[in-house]
Amino acid sequence: MSKNLFPNKGLVKRDTGPVIWLTGLSGSGKSTIANELELILEKRGAKSYVLDGDNLRAGLNKDLGFSDDDRKENMRRISEVAKLFADAGIITITAFISPFTEERAMAKEVIGDTFIECHVNTSLEECESRDVKGLYAKARAGIILNFTGIDSPYEEPERPELVIEAGRFGIEGCVEKIINYLEANKYVG
Repeated sequence: MSKNLFPNKGLVKRDTGPVIWLTGLSGSGKSTIANELELILEKRGAKSYVLDGDNLRAGLNKDLGFSDDDRKENMRRISEVAKLFADAGIITITAFISPFTEERAMAKEVIGDTFIECHVNTSLEECESRDVKGLYAKARAGIILNFTGIDSPYEEPERPELVIEAGRFGIEGCVEKIINYLEANKYVG
């Protein structure tokens, strides 16, 4: 950081919101879980917001491709945005493949202690079977390159705070597990 930058700390003191970092293969259920979780939190009166990979790549990160360097920059920008939401006291829910351990470690470093890594652990076969966008077929045909799970690796989290088995439990069961974690850690009442 430049010696001439002095980040504004603000005068309002708030509790920092948690960042629920959903990671998993394309089609694992991250976005569906994130959206349902946001809906339930809002019904309970908790301010929350979903940061979704496709939405950010269509706007803030539209200048980035899918090379390893671009993926790292994508995660860095997303981490900074998530930290801003968390600093505002908002429960931030991210839904990104974030396939590399190094990227997720960087996100945790940027965000801090309120980073909650949730591995949406869905088998590749299950993800392919529910692929409504046809991305896996395109990747297997060589039309899409560097596709996670096909010709680019997914490094499973070693010690996530939560493992969500979306292929085994319904969306309600997955969301309930996250809500229980948030309650146990006093992020929601």
